[in-house]
Amino acid sequence: MKYTQTQLNQLLQSGQRPLWLTNADLSGATLQGADLRQARLLRANLSGANLNGANLNGADLTYANLSQAKLNGANLTQAALSGANLSQAVLSQATLTEADLSRATLSGADFSKAALNQVNLSESNLSGVNLSETDLSQANLSEANLRQANLYRANLREATLREADLSGANLVEASLAGADLEFAIMPNGMVAE
Repeated sequence: MKYTQTQLNQLLQSGQRPLWLTNADLSGATLQGADLRQARLLRANLSGANLNGANLNGADLTYANLSQAKLNGANLTQAALSGANLSQAVLSQATLTEADLSRATLSGADFSKAALNQVNLSESNLSGVNLSETDLSQANLSEANLRQANLYRANLREATLREADLSGANLVEASLAGADLEFAIMPNGMVAE
């Protein structure tokens, strides 16, 4: 179902929580600062939507399309984003602590200065992603595609990068203390043991 901006505004003002918007077409919607805590947005189309500063704490965005969405400063703590498409999305300074982004498509996204500690990014496509100055401490990046990713000054302390592909990635000033790099392909093409 395609929602108009007026219908969306009425729904947000209704006070109904959690909002059920499974399979909804919210492409291009303006949801800046919206309270979407615990919202059910499974397979929703939010491509190109403005979600800057939105509260999506605990929201279910499994298989949602968030390509080219704006999520600057958004709260996605403990959000379910497994299998979601966030390619070319902007999540600068967003909070994704303990979020599940396993098997997600994140190519070309901007996560600069975001909080991604304890996030699950296993088997995700992070090729060309900007992760500069992000907190990825204790994150699960096993089997993730991080080719050409920018991890400048990223905090990867105690992160799991087992079998991750870091070919051509920028790890300048990144902290890898205590990280599990077993069988990871390093930026120089060598496999870590």
